[in-house]
Amino acid sequence: MLTSTASTAGDALAQRVPAVLRARLGPHWEFTTDSDRIEVHHPRRGTPYRPPRRSPSWTDMLDSLESSFASTGAARDAPLPLRWGRETELTISAVQALDPLLKDGRPHTYRNGFLPQPVVRFTGQRDVTGRLKEGFLTAFVNISRVQPIRNLDEYGTVLDSSLTTLSQLGFHARHLRIYGRLRPWRRRQVEGITLRFAHLNLTLGDIVLLWHTDHPDRLAVDLGTGLERLAWARTQTRWEELIYGRFAHAAPPATLDAIRTATLLLSQGITPAARGAGGVTRRVIATIDAATVRLGVSAVVRDAYDYWSLTNPPLVPWPEVARAIEEEKAGSAVRP
Repeated sequence: MLTSTASTAGDALAQRVPAVLRARLGPHWEFTTDSDRIEVHHPRRGTPYRPPRRSPSWTDMLDSLESSFASTGAARDAPLPLRWGRETELTISAVQALDPLLKDGRPHTYRNGFLPQPVVRFTGQRDVTGRLKEGFLTAFVNISRVQPIRNLDEYGTVLDSSLTTLSQLGFHARHLRIYGRLRPWRRRQVEGITLRFAHLNLTLGDIVLLWHTDHPDRLAVDLGTGLERLAWARTQTRWEELIYGRFAHAAPPATLDAIRTATLLLSQGITPAARGAGGVTRRVIATIDAATVRLGVSAVVRDAYDYWSLTNPPLVPWPEVARAIEEEKAGSAVRP
């Protein structure tokens, strides 16, 4: 009976979202609602977009994000450990910081605030050949704001402040759109509503209102996007050149993606193994094209290592990372 009552309360929360957003965003946004769908956009959405003349560095973007989030009450917190070992072997999203509150019913979280969280996922969209589509990577920096909230007004405040953050990165409101469904979804003991935000025709990320199924008063918000995707939308640069720089044409994209991912895993001490998190590392390295890296991987590893070091202090020096990739690759050639 408790679950049924809680579900009704969740539906009631969902129905209040449009009014909360209207009140928070003000009259400068247009709202369209149809059944359980909602879309919010700027009246002057047809104006042209002009990317910056000089692309901001990764450090510049992180500094801007940190400053903007802090100004709205979300100070930067340390990333979660990459080795997770609870429901997933690796950290796949900053929202896992909310597990104690949303899944265990405890009055705390692992992290709270702005998290530039390195993650590893194998769910990126692929084309018919199995190649990752533009905008997707196996490992990326999940830019997130995760925090408990007391009421829906705080949810509206977080969404509104996220638009301010995007504005400070150079995105204008007239090129942004918020859309999604108001019907709550459920995964075990957690329910939520997911709204996505897009720049022009590119979805940047989402803002998720979350609550415990049996205790809808236990609310939290998860605002998430990707650092790489933000830079891609902002600069309109070719995807592979943005991510791999001078190495963009030095090897097949799948090999570059695998080296980049393996560098993150190994730099956090997750060495190749038969199973567990180490099994992921072995699986990733196995996809590296042996012929392409016959002369070694150190240059690409150093580039990726510097990138991951911006958000997660490495535990292993880069020469050891390169050596581990090369040795694992050599061993896989003779492993039965």
